[in-house]
Amino acid sequence: MSRSPREVVDQVRRMVAGEGVTFADLFAADGVLRYPFAPPGMPRELHGQDEIRAYHGAASGRRAMFEIEDVDVVVRETDDPEVVVAEIEHHGHSHATGGPYRFRALGVIRVRDGEIVEYDDYMDPIATAALLGRTPDLVAALAS
Repeated sequence: MSRSPREVVDQVRRMVAGEGVTFADLFAADGVLRYPFAPPGMPRELHGQDEIRAYHGAASGRRAMFEIEDVDVVVRETDDPEVVVAEIEHHGHSHATGGPYRFRALGVIRVRDGEIVEYDDYMDPIATAALLGRTPDLVAALAS
């Protein structure tokens, strides 16, 4: 039996929380992951499970920059049964800043046959840079 969009979002929450879920495994083989507000140096679009897996595998070292204490998700249904909007927020301790953090992203997720076929991940690039201790890099990239 295939998972509903709401069940897939719970798997995304488990991935964010570090509970052993691999993000790319939630996607269809030809699924698309988009970052509409991608900061400089980050791809705006990844096509297919292999590309998503390669990007997130290479970026996994960023997880060491913070310790997640909790992940909250609010799922909003839409008039399209394949699409949900997920507000995903996590908080904990940032090693980059030496203090607590709170980070929120918004995902517009299309699920078909239990797999993500499209995921538009809206993250605040300034908040992302701050969480990872990369604010000076973001400022430099925007100035050039």
